Amino acid sequence: MRLLTLLILPALAVSVRGAESLSFDRDVRPILSDKCFHCHGPDENTREAKLRLDNREGALKNNAIVPGDPDASEVFYRITTDDDIDLMPPEKMHKPLTDAEIKTLKRWIEEGAEYENQWIYELPVKSEVPKVGGESPNHPIDGFIQDRLSREGRSPAPEAERKRLIRRLTFDLTGLPPTPAEVEAFVKDESPDAYEKVVDRLLTSPAHGERMAVYWLDLVRYADTVGFHGDQNVSQSPYRDYVINAFNDNMPFDRFTKEQLAGDLLPNPTLQQQVASGYNRLNMTTEEGGAQPKEYLAKYSGDRVRNTSVVWLGATLGCAECHDHKFDPYTMRDFYTFAAFFADLEEVGKYSARQRPPEIPVPDPEQAAELAGLELALQRAEEAAQTETPVIIATRDKWIADKRGLLKGELKPAATDVLMIRDQVAEGDKPSGDWKFIGEEEGPAHEGGQSRVQESDGLVQHILGLGRDRVASGHEHFFTMVHLDLNRVPETIMLQVRTNGKWEHRAYWGKDKIPYGGIGKESPAHHHMGQLPKPGQWVRLEVRAADIGIKDGDKIDGIAFTQHAGKAWWHQAGYRSVDDGSDLPAPVRKAILSDAPTKEQLDTLATHFRSVTPLLERQRQELAVATGKRDQLLASLPTMPISRAVEPRMIRVLPRGNWMDESGEVVEPAIPAFLGSLETAEGSDRLTRLDLADWITSRDNPMTARVFSNHLWHLFFGTGISNVLSDLGNQGEPPVHPELLDWLAVEFMESGWDVRHMIRLMITSHSYRQTSSPPEDLAEFDPYNRLVSVQSRRRLSAEMVRDNALKISGLLNPTIGGRSVFPYQPAGYYAQLNFPKREYQPSKDENQYRRAVYTHWQRTFLHPALMAFDAPSREACTAQRPVSNTPLQALVLMNDPSYVEAARHFGQRIMNEGGLLPEERLNWAFREALSRSPKPEESKVLIEVYQKHLNEYSQNPDDAAALTGIGLTPAETNEKAELAAWTSVSRVILNLHELITRL
Repeated sequence: MRLLTLLILPALAVSVRGAESLSFDRDVRPILSDKCFHCHGPDENTREAKLRLDNREGALKNNAIVPGDPDASEVFYRITTDDDIDLMPPEKMHKPLTDAEIKTLKRWIEEGAEYENQWIYELPVKSEVPKVGGESPNHPIDGFIQDRLSREGRSPAPEAERKRLIRRLTFDLTGLPPTPAEVEAFVKDESPDAYEKVVDRLLTSPAHGERMAVYWLDLVRYADTVGFHGDQNVSQSPYRDYVINAFNDNMPFDRFTKEQLAGDLLPNPTLQQQVASGYNRLNMTTEEGGAQPKEYLAKYSGDRVRNTSVVWLGATLGCAECHDHKFDPYTMRDFYTFAAFFADLEEVGKYSARQRPPEIPVPDPEQAAELAGLELALQRAEEAAQTETPVIIATRDKWIADKRGLLKGELKPAATDVLMIRDQVAEGDKPSGDWKFIGEEEGPAHEGGQSRVQESDGLVQHILGLGRDRVASGHEHFFTMVHLDLNRVPETIMLQVRTNGKWEHRAYWGKDKIPYGGIGKESPAHHHMGQLPKPGQWVRLEVRAADIGIKDGDKIDGIAFTQHAGKAWWHQAGYRSVDDGSDLPAPVRKAILSDAPTKEQLDTLATHFRSVTPLLERQRQELAVATGKRDQLLASLPTMPISRAVEPRMIRVLPRGNWMDESGEVVEPAIPAFLGSLETAEGSDRLTRLDLADWITSRDNPMTARVFSNHLWHLFFGTGISNVLSDLGNQGEPPVHPELLDWLAVEFMESGWDVRHMIRLMITSHSYRQTSSPPEDLAEFDPYNRLVSVQSRRRLSAEMVRDNALKISGLLNPTIGGRSVFPYQPAGYYAQLNFPKREYQPSKDENQYRRAVYTHWQRTFLHPALMAFDAPSREACTAQRPVSNTPLQALVLMNDPSYVEAARHFGQRIMNEGGLLPEERLNWAFREALSRSPKPEESKVLIEVYQKHLNEYSQNPDDAAALTGIGLTPAETNEKAELAAWTSVSRVILNLHELITRL
């Protein structure tokens, strides 16, 4: 397609401009670039015959081109000779010149063979808006478009009829169809600003940001997976939400640029600016064990150069990774000096599983408020735990004195009971099992407190996950109080202790009936303590920690009370610690024994005392609970890899792009040399990503404003003013309306990089509002409608196709932002995914009906319904999606569960809201789906479909139930045959070409 465009444009220019003087940029450079520059262009390493045709100085040497005299020009001889040996381009290139191209080159030489600087590298100039018929136009865009049309003897097309116009506008600005009420209101509004009111309403709709985000996410290759090897999941959805919000907030494009390239380098960067800086981390990465980190760092670096240069500069700087650019003035050195801007990013070549440090949790507003409350509670708990009181100070002094006496052998060790479970579950602990506390009136209670009852004919247990770990000592004794029922004596009772997250410590009394640790096996995980305690009374059971395998330093984090059969009451449990001072940490023992402790040692003593004293048990528990709640919320938040600046890596020019070759020149950050140079900030000896971002959106950069304006034109007119969006260089296409593109670029900068202003400017023009019905001779005059003599027609994007069906059906969930979601897709589609193997799990709630921009984007296995409608894998930048027309698309619309469910739900709406008669219902359905009434022939066909399927499903109720049962949402009627018939009609409507086409 790209080559076809290059061949068509010069011929088009000649046909429509007649005898106008040739433009080197528009008419000649594309021919030379496509046919000659590979061997006679900027790359001196592949330049043949020392002939350079990309500048005039080289072209005039040795009579290669003689201005005014084609016959004396060696180049003209070589492109017209009958000698196969001398003929250029050589046959092996498979790029013969057409007759039209030869005529153009001949005429250019005759006119003096003048060269022009490549248009994209010259600063744009805002020329006067042309008058049309001697009158100033009502709209500047129309001035440029209509002036060109008038010089070709053409007139603009009339404005589209209102129903079609509001559909076009609503799809273009929100990616969704208008409602019948919105269509009717616009049709009836006779005010002179009726259209502008609709424009302003749609531009401020939350759906606008979602629509614009799809385009931007293609550019920056956003996805939810790593890309290489196993293509594992990676959390990046906060970046997607940042983009949506940026467009909804109409963030100026220069700020949008700066926050993405260098948000982390801004003074005191906000959370969202850090999220934006995650742009630099959207590249594909790997977790493959055998990957060479240095190789992948080179891959990541090169990818950033390619992406940044295409997205903002419309430049194929990536082509200079291994050699000087073949067609544009970028050198290999330029590639690596540009890469050096990103050398400060903290990253590694090979990542561990699902980790992409540096990364941050990103709460939504509600979560942020909750997190702030938890942080405040945590702060207060920490302050309470740190508070010094006279009692604490006195108790600490006595504790230190006692410990010194124990350590010196002056005092006898004392035994102390420490309770892990009392009369109720402490806040922060996590009970499991049927916990029930009783008082004296319901059964035996120990010492007037409460107890827990367990009763079963088999195995039963209470498990308690402790809210705060404690460090064990091997010489402790664990104990519990138990009361066995006289009438239902259990066969076995067991006390279990969990350390370090594992249940490996168990003591049991009675018969060997509990399988944990292995019946018949004596071990610390299944240690027999003897006979059952005497029934009918409270008995204290104890087991030595060492006997059940607990060692010094183990972290105790759970306890369980288990029995086999019978009935028992359980009360307090804990451990008896014999305090001889030996379990004190070495720094604490040293501080206690010091006759003149330092301030540091005193602080060590105070900290340790606070961690063990019973006086602060409540405060420690509150601190543990607050910490646990905070950490639990943080663990539930989506994370985002961000940019973080570190000492920059050394960047070398890699000969032939070979990451193992270290012979190349070491380079510092710089923009391409032919575009100038940048000054470092005061006090800095190196350019940063912030300097790059400032230059990208500066008036000294001729590219960015043109590139983005060209992208917007593509979005709203179907093709760019320069149609190869990813390459505005020599291998791209000169703009069809160069003065207009420059005018838009300057207007964009002068507006303060106001994106919404530029969109509004384009869509309020008559050129945008024209009918898309082409005149009969358009195919001959302007087959690709590059002169904008009518508005374009095009199929909706993959996301819009899905969103359109969901909106019409009434299923669409309009929630903005959040984690990526999982629409239905074929079973086994992920069968080839490994490391790890995985099975696709569709969303089981309202997330099933989110807009397609939120779909989980698996790079190597893109959702098949999106792929069928040409959505890209996003392994690399996609500036222009291809548009195909295949039978698979019809199969998706007819059979994908999302579309079948949408059809069924739409059928339910038709029955509920469309009236009683089939004709009434069909009229209602067309107004909902297509903003118009059906034509007589359409009504006839669809009524026949309805009747045929009603008869079939009435006779086959199981088939009707199967069809109406597809999807998560339940059918809302018992008239399954009727619903199935209208579902069939809806499937036809959702498959109509008109429904998935923007007109």
